Amino acid sequence: MSATITLQPKLDLRAAGPLRDALLAHDAEDVQLDAGGVTHIGALSLQVIRAAARSWSEAGRSLTLINASNDLADQLSLLGFSTDTVTQWESRA
Repeated sequence: MSATITLQPKLDLRAAGPLRDALLAHDAEDVQLDAGGVTHIGALSLQVIRAAARSWSEAGRSLTLINASNDLADQLSLLGFSTDTVTQWESRA
């Protein structure tokens, strides 16, 4: 079973809590994050996505970013991620 979560255009401090809640509501499923309308991502929302990437990876589930906007791709690049790597987690065993 999989779910798609449509991300808010502005992923700032106010969006972080609802994003966390949306992810937790689907914690037993593979999840696609639809980022087609995202114009801004802040550090706290990025942290929520990275924490989810770790949780999903450790549980053997898939978390992917789809339809990423150019604005989001540019901002992730400045933060050291790409639209592919932001949802990937590799444990350092």
